[in-house]
Amino acid sequence: MKRTSLGLLAVLAVLAAAGGFVLDHVLTTMGRTTFTPSLLLPVLLLLIAAASLAVAWPVRASVRNGIRIDPFRATRAVTLARASSLVGAIMAGFGAGLLAFLLSRPIDPPVGSTVAMVALIGSAIVLAVVALIAEQFCTLPKDPDDSEPRDRAGDPGTA
Repeated sequence: MKRTSLGLLAVLAVLAAAGGFVLDHVLTTMGRTTFTPSLLLPVLLLLIAAASLAVAWPVRASVRNGIRIDPFRATRAVTLARASSLVGAIMAGFGAGLLAFLLSRPIDPPVGSTVAMVALIGSAIVLAVVALIAEQFCTLPKDPDDSEPRDRAGDPGTA
């Protein structure tokens, strides 16, 4: 399984930022109030980050100590870590788009909305970073047999 690329996370964040900006623009155009995320959302994102790290930690300990681990457990850990990094990038971008729209307005934004969006961006960045660390915990060390070049790939009898 390939590791999550930072380029993918950046693209998701930029697309989500555009989506957040457009959402607030459409809401304002329709005469509605801008979208403000709940203050519980950053707490939830931090709990997901802690859960992702907690699930990946036993896999890391097993790999470092040479103990065999259930491959399904390791797969679940790396899948949670990957999904968490994607969600973190999307939520950070979305919050940045909402904040950019608020700051682009000619009036001063409400302090509560600004704090909520900054907290969302910060916790989403923490989630993405912790998830990438958790994904790193689930990588296996290089197998010494993989480093030997093969002369003929089609003939399994020769190395």
